[in-house]
Amino acid sequence: MDPRMIMIALHEMKEIGWKTIFKLLQQFADLGELMKATQLEMEQWGIPTTKAQVIREHLTENFINSKMAAYKEHNVEIVTIYDEAYPTLLKQTSQPPWVLYCKGNIQLMQLPLIAIVGTRVPTVYGKNVAQQLAVSLARNGFGVVSGLARGIDSSAHLGALNEIGGTIAVLGCGIDVIYPLENSFLYREIALKGLIISEYPLGMKSHPGLFPLRNRIIAGLSLGTVVVEAALKSGSLITADQAMDESRDVFAVPGQINSPKSQGTLALIKQGAKVVICAEDIIEEYKHLLYVTEHTNIKAIDDTSRYELNGDEQRIFDLLTLESLTFDQLIEQSQTNFGHLHTILLSLLMKKKINQLPGATYSIH
Repeated sequence: MDPRMIMIALHEMKEIGWKTIFKLLQQFADLGELMKATQLEMEQWGIPTTKAQVIREHLTENFINSKMAAYKEHNVEIVTIYDEAYPTLLKQTSQPPWVLYCKGNIQLMQLPLIAIVGTRVPTVYGKNVAQQLAVSLARNGFGVVSGLARGIDSSAHLGALNEIGGTIAVLGCGIDVIYPLENSFLYREIALKGLIISEYPLGMKSHPGLFPLRNRIIAGLSLGTVVVEAALKSGSLITADQAMDESRDVFAVPGQINSPKSQGTLALIKQGAKVVICAEDIIEEYKHLLYVTEHTNIKAIDDTSRYELNGDEQRIFDLLTLESLTFDQLIEQSQTNFGHLHTILLSLLMKKKINQLPGATYSIH
């Protein structure tokens, strides 16, 4: 089996998690070599005996063929970290999902994406703001990412659903599991007009421990995360924290200072999140990443010749042609301020001109 199929097979083994696959990837330049590895060799690499047994017993063509047949029956497309369709920004994160199960238009993952998140029990103000922001962002060519939860998530999906950029719903359960059930209609509409993704195999039920992992994908896919309404102890703030950990932008919509549902967003503003009072506050940060054709089709930046580098991008790219450099070294050598350099590097990543390496180090693609 080729590395892609082996990755899918490992991902389908219930006892095998992200860290185990990471250990195996550290051993092989080509995951295909795993087919030849013995259980003893895997144990010597630090794989627990029970997990090594599972891999050795299940890593067969019959196992993977049966799994692939099930996904075909459910009309689910599988995108692995080896595939060209895998989103560039998500691959740069500290814990990228090895496999994404997808229903809908996978090309939406190549758009410049913005996450909109917030409380499950919003005010009328919060719902209206989330929907209006989503409409404007998607109308201007951004894909809107959220988690299909009730409340702010649902409002964001509804706003973006019929616009150019569309919407992506990231699930905290299997791709075939609708949660909450009240969003069954929205699930079907997004599968038809947008994109639903999950890193969890068919049948995986939702439980609280999966949502922080889901949130890292929402943040990792996106250039920036917008928090509309959130209490001080909120899953939306976890998403914002994960965005900051990945050096992504965080935006916050101000709310009433005496409302519990505004305390999380107000805290983010105190910490330096950019205040959003209209979609243009977000759009102005990323206009250089958009490439729109007519009103029927939109494409994200790719590495074709029509996406030439501007002067600032070329200057940073030229520095990286000489050697790999850390973020701090780039600030020093380019004499560029923190915020502007961050924007330049995101643009170069989206254009697939550079790679982000561990330790906030960058190199040419």
